[in-house]
Amino acid sequence: MPDIQPSFTTDAIAQHIFELRGQRVMLDADLAVLYGVETRALLQAVKRNSDRFEDFVFQLSKDEWEFLRSQFVILKTGRGQHRKYLPYAFTEHGTLMLSSVLNSARATEISRLIIRTFVWLRQTVPAYKELADKVAELEAAVGKHDEALEGIFQTLRQLIVPPDKEKRRIGF
Repeated sequence: MPDIQPSFTTDAIAQHIFELRGQRVMLDADLAVLYGVETRALLQAVKRNSDRFEDFVFQLSKDEWEFLRSQFVILKTGRGQHRKYLPYAFTEHGTLMLSSVLNSARATEISRLIIRTFVWLRQTVPAYKELADKVAELEAAVGKHDEALEGIFQTLRQLIVPPDKEKRRIGF
């Protein structure tokens, strides 16, 4: 089994998976780092075998790229800082296809890690969504109680403050 760097864990890989166009994808530069090749070499291999990647890879639009850069601070981490072209996004099946195109032991092992990460996300994200929905429901219920309690406290404050008594006038 090839020696994979310890930073290539499911959690580390999951941080490089984004949702675009309704699909979970990884960017070409991230995959190049994982597979241990230059981004241009990875894209050349894809273009040489374009029939294999037909539905599994797409080039980001300028708006999508700007959104990713602003949301995930891609520029500050050095990824995509000096790109001439818009990056390519690979779906789960596209990342799997890369291992056959790159044809190395490292590519096979990395591909396994990536697929495990996609599967892990597919299994855990619905559970997180269900938990988030329950937390939102609880927050809404507590929010209603907070409003009711605030109304009670305002009424109590009004009762605590003694009313101003009219002062008797001295003199005429």
